[in-house]
Amino acid sequence: KTHFAIERMLTHRTGMIGLPLRLLAREVYETISSRVGRDAVALVTGEERIMPHGARYWVATAEAMPLHLPVDFMAIDEIQTATDLERGHVFTDRILHARGKHETLLLGAATMAPMVRALLPGIEIIERPRLSQLLYAGSKKITRLPARSAIVAFSAREVYAIAELVRRERGGAAIVMGALSPRTRNAQVELYQNGEVDFLVATDAIGMGLNLDIAHVAFSSDTKFDGRQTRPLTPAEMAQIAGRAGRHITNGTFGVTGHAALLDDEMVARLQNHEFEPVRLLQWRNTRLDFTSPITLARSLDQPPPAHREPASGNVRKNRLARVPAVLDQRILETLIKNGTADLADTEGLTRLLWECCQIPDFREISLSQHVDIITAIFTDLRLKGTISQDWIEEQVRFCDNVDGDIDTLSNRIKQIRTWTFVANRKNWLDNPLDWRDKTREIENALSDALHERLTRRFVDRRTSVLIRHLRDKSMTNPQINEKSEVHLEGHLIGSIEGFRFTLAKSEGSGDAKGLRASANSAVAPEIRNRAIRLAAAPNDQIVLSSDGFLRWKGEIIAELGEGDDLFSPRIIVLADESLEGADLENVQERLQMWLRHAINTQLGQVLALREPADIEGTARGIVFQLSENFGILPRRLVAEDVRGLDQEVRGKMRRLGIRFGAYHLYLPLSLKPAPRELALILFALKNGGLRQPGVTDIPAIVLSGRTSFEIDPEVNPALYEVAGFKVANKRAVRVDILERLADIIRPLVAFDTSRAQGGQETKGSDETKGKTPQGAAERNGFRVTVEMTSLLGCAGEDFSSILKSLGYRVKRTPIEDKSSDTDEKTQSLPADTDLAADLEDAAKLDGNEKPDESLTGSRENIAALAKLDGADIRDIAAATGKETDTEEIGGKRPAPPAEADASAGKNEPEAESGKEVEPRFDEVWFPASRRPANAWQGKRPRTERDGKAPPQKEGKPKARDRHRRGEKRPDKPQGKATGQPRQKPREKPLDPDSPFAALAALKQNMPKK
Repeated sequence: KTHFAIERMLTHRTGMIGLPLRLLAREVYETISSRVGRDAVALVTGEERIMPHGARYWVATAEAMPLHLPVDFMAIDEIQTATDLERGHVFTDRILHARGKHETLLLGAATMAPMVRALLPGIEIIERPRLSQLLYAGSKKITRLPARSAIVAFSAREVYAIAELVRRERGGAAIVMGALSPRTRNAQVELYQNGEVDFLVATDAIGMGLNLDIAHVAFSSDTKFDGRQTRPLTPAEMAQIAGRAGRHITNGTFGVTGHAALLDDEMVARLQNHEFEPVRLLQWRNTRLDFTSPITLARSLDQPPPAHREPASGNVRKNRLARVPAVLDQRILETLIKNGTADLADTEGLTRLLWECCQIPDFREISLSQHVDIITAIFTDLRLKGTISQDWIEEQVRFCDNVDGDIDTLSNRIKQIRTWTFVANRKNWLDNPLDWRDKTREIENALSDALHERLTRRFVDRRTSVLIRHLRDKSMTNPQINEKSEVHLEGHLIGSIEGFRFTLAKSEGSGDAKGLRASANSAVAPEIRNRAIRLAAAPNDQIVLSSDGFLRWKGEIIAELGEGDDLFSPRIIVLADESLEGADLENVQERLQMWLRHAINTQLGQVLALREPADIEGTARGIVFQLSENFGILPRRLVAEDVRGLDQEVRGKMRRLGIRFGAYHLYLPLSLKPAPRELALILFALKNGGLRQPGVTDIPAIVLSGRTSFEIDPEVNPALYEVAGFKVANKRAVRVDILERLADIIRPLVAFDTSRAQGGQETKGSDETKGKTPQGAAERNGFRVTVEMTSLLGCAGEDFSSILKSLGYRVKRTPIEDKSSDTDEKTQSLPADTDLAADLEDAAKLDGNEKPDESLTGSRENIAALAKLDGADIRDIAAATGKETDTEEIGGKRPAPPAEADASAGKNEPEAESGKEVEPRFDEVWFPASRRPANAWQGKRPRTERDGKAPPQKEGKPKARDRHRRGEKRPDKPQGKATGQPRQKPREKPLDPDSPFAALAALKQNMPKK
C-alpha cells in the first residue's frame, strides 16, 4: 500500500503523506529523497523537522501534518488506527478532512471498507489481495523456531527475557519496540535484515509499517495491556501482526510459542482466510475548538460527534463516530484549570499557546502530576518571559547528555531527550531554536547509537550468528587463523585450534549449543585436515614427548600415551575432533607410532639390547634381562648371590654390553643421561600407577637440572626415583653414578689393614678374602667425611650422615677437648732453643733420619715428628710454632679441619664469645657396619648342623666356657693380689626408678628374710 501511495504521489507536482509512526515517516522520507533529491522533500514529525525552502513533497506523522498547505496529492496510511482510544480521533479527522486538490488516498485494512463507504459516499475502493498464503504452524518451543522468525511479546520485560534465551541457544536476536527511538529501531531492523541474526523479538510495533523478511511469526502471548486494561487480542490485531510473515509470493506461517495457548480453530480460520469483522465505530473529537478562554476550550473538546445519514435512505446514523474518552492533553488542560495555571491564559492567543503546551507528549510515561509540573514550568516561562528559561532547559538537556549506563538507563534518557526535542521543534519557544534542535538531535542520536550497541552486546552473540550463517551459507569466506592458532571468521574470534582439536571461544552469557558447535567444527574442518597432511610429512625433530605423556607437534598437543601390552610398546591415542577421521586419522596414527618407535630405539637402545643378548646364557642371561626390565638400573642386592657366582669371562661379556658392576647397582652408564631417564620414567609410570601420579612430571626437571642429590617427596612412589636414576637413601635421593663414585672414594679408606695381626700370627682366610687379608688378623680402618665427598653429593651435615647410615656405615663420635689453655701452657714451657733442637733430633732419629730437615723454625715434617714424640696434638704444636700443617704431609691421618669436622658432625662450630658457653665439638669417624671376626661363622649354621661333625678343638688351653664350668681360673692371667692391684668390681648400672624392674627390686628388699 505504501509503495503504491509513493508512486502515485510522485506523479503529481506536490503531495503530502501522513503516516502512523515516526519510524515509518523517516523510511518514506529516505525513499522519496533518493528519487527526487533532498531539496524537494520535507520531513515533519513531533521531534524532527526538515523543511528545505521550496519543498514539493511533505512526509509527516498524522499528528504533525501541516494541513494548511495546499497540495495536489494527499495520502493517509493505516487508517484503521482511527479505532485507537489514544490516537484514533486524529486519524478520524484526517479521514474526514485531509484532502488533496487532485487526488486523495486512504490506505488501510479491508475491515475499514464499510466504514469509509458510510462516511465518504462515492469513494472508490481498490483491493490489493495477498499473493502468498498465511498458514498456521501450531506451537513450537522458542529454541526450536525456524530461522527468520519473529517472536511477538507485549511487554519490555518479556521481550528481554525471550531475547536472552535466543542469544544463548541460537546466537542472538534483534529488538523492535515502540519505546525505542527511530534510529535505534532502524539499526536493530538492519541487524536482522542483513542476516547477522536470524530472529526478531518485537512488540506489536512490527504490525505497522515494517516490511521485513520474516518467514514465521510466533505469538508468546495472546493478550496485551492497552493502557487501561489487559485484554485479548482481536482477530484483526493478530492478523495485522501475523501478516508480517511471507513476502510477495513467498508463503508465511504463524503460530504460538512459550506459554501461549494454542489458537482455536475459529481464530486460525479467520487468520488464514482473512475473514474479520468490519470496523463499526471510529474515535472522534471535535476539531473546531473555541480558544476564547481555557474554559471554553475545555467545553468545545466535550462536544458530541455529528450525526451522519445513510447515503441511500437518508436515515440518521449516530453510531459511526464515538467521542473519544478524555486523553492526555485534555486531562492536562483540566488539571491546569483546576490548579489556576490556566488563569494566565487571558487571551485567545495565550489559550492557543496553553493548548499547544498541553499537547507535549509524555514520552517518559511518568505520572500525570509530574508531567503537569513540566507543562506548568514551560507555559509560565512562555507567558511571563516570552521564551523558556535558557538555564532551565540547559539543565534538563545536560542531564540527558550521558551515554553511560545500561539498557534501561539509556532508554529513559532517550525518552527524556525526546521531550526536549519536541519542545525545541516548537516555533519561537526557545532562543536560538535551530541550535537547540541540532543539539537535542545530536544527543538523541548518540543515546540511540549507545542503546543499539548495548542491545547488540546483550542480545546478540556475533560470533555465534556468524557461525550459524557460515553453516547455512557455504559461499562465505573461510576462517582466518593467526600465529596463535586463533580462528577468526569475518573478524570475530570463534575459538582456537590446538593440534587437531578445536576449542570454541567462550562469550559472556552464551552456551555451547549443539548447532553452534556443529557450525564451528564445519568451519575449521578443512584446516584440521590440512594439519594432518602436514604432520604426515613432518621431520622427527618437530615432534616431542613431554614428561606428562603428551606428544606435541610444534608445541601443540596432538596425542597422548596409553598403557600398552608391552613395557616398551605403549599405545598412542590421537587427540582429535570428529572432523579428523578415515584415512587422515590413520596417517596421523601411523606417523606418530613410527616416531615413538624411533625415539625408544634411540634413547633406550642399549637397554633394549639386553632383552635378547646373543652370547649370554644361564644365570647371567637372567641378570641381564632383569636389568633391561628395570631400564638399565638394577640394585645389586637383588642379584647379589647370582653375581657372586659369575666368572670373569661372563662378566667380561656383560661389560662389553655396557654393564657396569657397582658397589650398590648394576647399571648402564650411558642410559643415565636425562633423555633416556625421562623416557624410562614415562614408560614405567604407564604400567605402574599412570602418568598423573605425583612425581612423574616433577622428577624429570630435577634430572635435567644436574643435581646429584635432593630431598625426596614422601608422597612420591620411591620406585619412580629408582627408575629416574636415583637411589633413595633415607630422606634423600642420590644419583646412582654419583653413589658409585662415593663408594670408590671410601673403599681405600676402609680397606683391611694387614699390618696389625692379632698376636702377630696369621691364620687361614676364607674364600672371599683369600689372598687379600689374613683371616682374623685384619681390621677395617675408619674414615672422616671430606669436602670432596660432600661436594660430590651436594649436601653436608645431617643430610650426608643420613646417606651414609642408609648405606650401612656406623659412626664413632669422640668429644674434642678445648686445648687452647694447654697450648698456651706448652708454649710458655717450651725448652730453650738447644733443648728443642735436641728433641727435634730425637724425633728425626725416631723416623730414621740423621738430623732434622730444617733449622729451629721447624718444617711440617719436623713438627709432625715432634708431635709423635711428645704424644701431643699436632694442632697444638702448630699453634705453638706459628705453622700450619697439611693433611697429605702428615701421613693422611691428621684430624679433619674445622670445616670438615662440621660437615661430618652436622653442625657448625660456634665461635667463642665472651660470657657464652661454647658447645662441645665431636670428631666423627665412620666405619663399615659392625661385623663378627673373620674366623667366625658369620651367620652360617654350625658345622654340626651342616655335616654332623663338631668343630675341631684346639689342643692346649681349654675354652673359657669349659674352665668356667669346672670352676678353674685362666692360668695365663694373674688374679687378685698377684697383679698388685685390687680386683675391680663390675660396674653396676643404675636402674630406672620408673621401670617395673626397679619396683620388683624394691619389693624383694622389703620382704622378710626366712
